[in-house]
Amino acid sequence: MRRIGLLGGMSWHSSIEYYTKINAAVAERLGGHHSAQILLDSCDFSGIRDLQISEDWDGASAALAATGQRLVDGGAEAVAIATNLMHKTAPTVEASVDVPLIHIVDSIAAMAKDRGYATLAVLGTKWTMLDGFYTERLEAQGIATLIPEVETCLKVDQIIWDELTQGRFTEASRARYIEIMQSLADRGADAVALSCTEIGLLVPPDVAPLPAIDSVDAHVAAIVEWMMADELVSA
Repeated sequence: MRRIGLLGGMSWHSSIEYYTKINAAVAERLGGHHSAQILLDSCDFSGIRDLQISEDWDGASAALAATGQRLVDGGAEAVAIATNLMHKTAPTVEASVDVPLIHIVDSIAAMAKDRGYATLAVLGTKWTMLDGFYTERLEAQGIATLIPEVETCLKVDQIIWDELTQGRFTEASRARYIEIMQSLADRGADAVALSCTEIGLLVPPDVAPLPAIDSVDAHVAAIVEWMMADELVSA
């Protein structure tokens, strides 16, 4: 089994989901007392959040690149950024380490293709929806994207930062997100990508009003496939 390095803590609520789901998948495959080989570097999110608010993406990229290098120095054979938004820094992180970076958008594209979805609604932070680094990567892989109107994007973003990343999950916000998802389905989305790692905690895929890809689940599936590749070859 290969050892994965997770850049976590953004937020810790979803990092727990990564740790649990990766271990569960490995245990299911191998049985017995098997568990995953994981290195987790969990940041103090407050400092990263300050960089986001000031839109200091160079500073954020430098911080995550340093984290990636720490993980590699500690024995990680690949790294994964356990958050959607901070894939804005992925090019810098990837260039700074000499191991693969398992990209969350690629995992979502792969799952969408496997399930036959041609058009994905994307829900996440305002930057994830509006800045292009995310939707353009999906579109480059043949997946059309839809996002809400700008005002609605800002409301989705507000709920993420004021509630979800602080561990607050309310019925009112769940209802609002479901309403937004339905409107995107009405515009022609085959499915919705839950492109903030906390959205699936608010609206699990089985509650969404259209087929949903939880970005954590997609990313975990790709990470586990990479971790188990040597085992699959030897089997």
